[in-house]
Amino acid sequence: MDGLRRRVSIQTDDFDLGTEVAALRQGDAAVGAVCAFVGTVRDVNDGDAVATLELEHYPGMTERAIEAMVDEAARRFEIRGVRIIHRVGVLQPHDQIVLVAVTSAHRGQAFAACEFLMDYLKTQAPFWKKEHTPQGTRWVEARRSDDAALARWGIEARNA
Repeated sequence: MDGLRRRVSIQTDDFDLGTEVAALRQGDAAVGAVCAFVGTVRDVNDGDAVATLELEHYPGMTERAIEAMVDEAARRFEIRGVRIIHRVGVLQPHDQIVLVAVTSAHRGQAFAACEFLMDYLKTQAPFWKKEHTPQGTRWVEARRSDDAALARWGIEARNA
């Protein structure tokens, strides 16, 4: 875990995948693999059209929770760097909402760590999501499938 390059940002601004991956790799010749996941806002959820998605968080608390996730990933996988961006505020369908990028010497570790972090982020990070639909406004509930994804890593979801 020592020497792990890491950066966690919670922001309203959009991000550029190429720029973020280049910064994560910069100056580290031992990187042999980069795995990145970009999540976007869907235009339909639970059968209803989504006009906007509004995300809230507690500044400081959210970053600390995500940093703890990165620490756990570093204990489980041989990784060299992690970049996580999660957007907050009001987002439109097709907007980028999350980036998880991981560097490693080998692809297997990068893929596994990226998937682990995304599963952990989806269920354990303290974000609150509100959808605005033609039927009204509703809070997005935790999904059993997300809890099941986390369980395969041997972690029980705290929101179950």
